[in-house]
Parts: sequence; C-alpha cells; structure tokens
Amino acid sequence: MKYAVNRRNDLFDDIFDNMFRTPVMSNQAMLKTDIHEKDGKYILEVEIPGYTKEDVKVSLFNGTLTINAEHNETNEEKDTKGRLLRQERYMGSCSRSFYVGDAIKDTDVHASFNNGILRLEIPTEQKKEEETKKYIDIL
Repeated sequence: MKYAVNRRNDLFDDIFDNMFRTPVMSNQAMLKTDIHEKDGKYILEVEIPGYTKEDVKVSLFNGTLTINAEHNETNEEKDTKGRLLRQERYMGSCSRSFYVGDAIKDTDVHASFNNGILRLEIPTEQKKEEETKKYIDIL
C-alpha cells in the first residue's frame, strides 16, 4: 500500500513539475505561417485552428498587416431543476503582424478562410505612381 501512495505522489509531482518546465507558447507560435511567392503575389497561409471566420480580423495600417484571432466560449450544464452542475469558460486570442510596405492598400489584399487556414494574397510589386513632368514657376 505504501508503494501505491508514493507512486501516486510521484506521478502528481511529475505532472506538476512538467507543467512549469514546458515552454510557454507565444501567440505567434500558434499562428504558424507559410509564405510563398507565385504569379507576382505573396501567398500567406496562416494556421488558426479552433477559430472560425468570424473570430478572425485582418487589418492594414502604415504598411503593417495584422492578423488577430479571438474566441470566447461558455458552456453550462444544468440538472433537471435548473441548478448549475458545471460551467466552463474559454477565452483565447492571438495575433501576428507582417510589414508589407507602405504602397500596399487594403484593396490589394485578398483573404479567404477555410478549415482553419487563413489565406492572404498580397502583390509583390509595389505600385508606383506615374511620374509626370512637373514645371517649376519662374518668378
């Protein structure tokens, strides 16, 4: 009997110790991204498992493309009399940013979301404004 008790404590200690030894995942580690170049576009495929299309927001500001994902969920289980037996809450969010250049506009970026994969298409060539000959007034 003594062996069983000590073994149980050892398992508990192992689990408890491992909880603090494992590295904490950063939110960027959760957004694994593959980047390809094809037909004059960068194609970003971002893995966002467990999130829906409605949970994901993509923004562009000052040449930086930012992907935000946020999910909140509450589950309740009640008995036949309506008394709460179990309640769980989950909140999670992650984000990642990429500098894409000041010449890229929001209308240049195309996004789709399917099976937990966010696919973004961004032009590789920055559009230049056509230069016209400008004359300087002589005073």
